[in-house]
Amino acid sequence: MAAVGTVRSLRILRLLPQIASRRFKPCPRRQVDQAVPPHPSHCVSQQWRAFRASCVASGQVLQFKLSDIGEGIMEVTVKEWYVKEGDKVAQFDSICEVQSDKASVTITSRYDGIIRKLYYDVDAIALVGSPLVDIETDKEQDGAPEEDVVKTPAVSHEHTHQQIKGHKNQATPAVRRLAMENNIKLSEVVGTGKDGRILKEDILNFLAKQTGAILPYDEVKQPAPPVASPTLKKPAQSPPPAVQRPVFTGKDRTEPLNGFQKAMVKTMTAALKIPHFGYCDEVDLTELVRLRSELKGLAESRGVKLSYMPFFIKAASLGLLQFPILNASVDEDCQNIIYKGSHNIGLAMDTPQGLLVPNVKGVQALSVFDIAVELNRLQALGSAGELGTADLTGGTFTLSNIGSIGGTYTKPVILPPEVAIGALGKIQVLPRFNSRDEMVKAHIMSISWSADHRVIDGATMCRFSNLWRSYLEHPSSMVLDLK
Repeated sequence: MAAVGTVRSLRILRLLPQIASRRFKPCPRRQVDQAVPPHPSHCVSQQWRAFRASCVASGQVLQFKLSDIGEGIMEVTVKEWYVKEGDKVAQFDSICEVQSDKASVTITSRYDGIIRKLYYDVDAIALVGSPLVDIETDKEQDGAPEEDVVKTPAVSHEHTHQQIKGHKNQATPAVRRLAMENNIKLSEVVGTGKDGRILKEDILNFLAKQTGAILPYDEVKQPAPPVASPTLKKPAQSPPPAVQRPVFTGKDRTEPLNGFQKAMVKTMTAALKIPHFGYCDEVDLTELVRLRSELKGLAESRGVKLSYMPFFIKAASLGLLQFPILNASVDEDCQNIIYKGSHNIGLAMDTPQGLLVPNVKGVQALSVFDIAVELNRLQALGSAGELGTADLTGGTFTLSNIGSIGGTYTKPVILPPEVAIGALGKIQVLPRFNSRDEMVKAHIMSISWSADHRVIDGATMCRFSNLWRSYLEHPSSMVLDLK
């Protein structure tokens, strides 16, 4: 036995030069004072421990590439990173958010591993097919790696995945944030989206079972504090935030167009090929103003903000049933007219990202209240910058509410491949004569239409406008045609 031990010691001593060349750090527990010469056995034990630690094999490093996200998009802007180098990620964890000229998209991981490299900075342009990150996996992948990127538009229609207690709950970061703010466990919510995905509506309906009302996303707030007793003084109101004044430098600066600006360039260039013709009129909304004031409180009790726009959209849909050519499109050669089976009416919306036109799908089958619910959802997504491709594409007819900012008349530009668009002016209280020649106050709104003169003549546009106006001037008449 002593001979065997001596042979082992000799073998270890022969390996010492090779071991030392690996430059491993000494084990802290074996460090000794420099003034005291280390014992040879200490050196052997110290180096042997380091040699044993180096035997752990690393995994495979994979390039996580940006795959084709559809709609002919070839480049995106990296808006936010959810990970950094050295972070551990699991499958379906959010990697980053990118923005195309169509929508914002959340990229999720397909692998478990460690982030080793980020290829782009925030606001950098990433090309389809180029790597986004390097991920070191825990084990070697068999064969060639799969397509790396799972595309997930950051809207309620398509969602990322979240692993909770062994159960895979699919939800966007916005939905998870909404659930967290209201102390809701996603594992307790039944998803009604595709493949069981949890939508914002599912969270709101879950809240409704507890509060008794269906709340839109904007209305989800923390419980209001109890009302102070009359004897207590009201707390001093904080001063309004100071308005940041612009700084004039006197120097020119150049900025590249962002994704949505590029989309506007492309769309307006195509619209320039369409021969527009305009038609303007005014609408007396006095009865509609009275009706909306009666229904506003009822809608708010159901958690929905009721504006005039649902009535405008529904009246347009009823008019499109009589004039389907306004809900059509023409092919590139202008040889065929495609009559759309669904009224997907868009609403031009001013958002922090710029002008966006989401649309309400299937208006012909929706009530005024249903349209209001959908508009609340779209406006919440627009304010948060989370409108996705599903909301921004597929429109067949558009209304632009320029009056919400202050305009009266305008010349709207058609959004190809649509053939008509309307621009709503602001509602003004103006003097008008009634049927008895008495001067009364009336709520007047101007409407400006633009139509594709290749397929729509002035008479058709005028008749449609008259029908749309009659529904709004006598809103009770819509009841006869509602389905």
